Amino acid sequence: MEWKAGHPRWVQITDRLEEDIRVGVYAPGERIPSVMRLTEEYRVAMATARKALRGLRDRGLIVTLPHRGSYVKEPTPER
Repeated sequence: MEWKAGHPRWVQITDRLEEDIRVGVYAPGERIPSVMRLTEEYRVAMATARKALRGLRDRGLIVTLPHRGSYVKEPTPER
């Protein structure tokens, strides 16, 4: 991944993962990469990877289950 200057890396990772979820790389109910996997894939610190996952949770895209991992949430119906 090419990093954009002036944008925190965790935000760029969150944006990339959100796009992957939206296009179906990760389907609802599917587990997404762990903090360790993100650190390896993006070559970032664990704190950066944790912030990226927190960003996805804050956007309502994933749920994290203790000792089980993070999973893509089912989309909520639009009203």
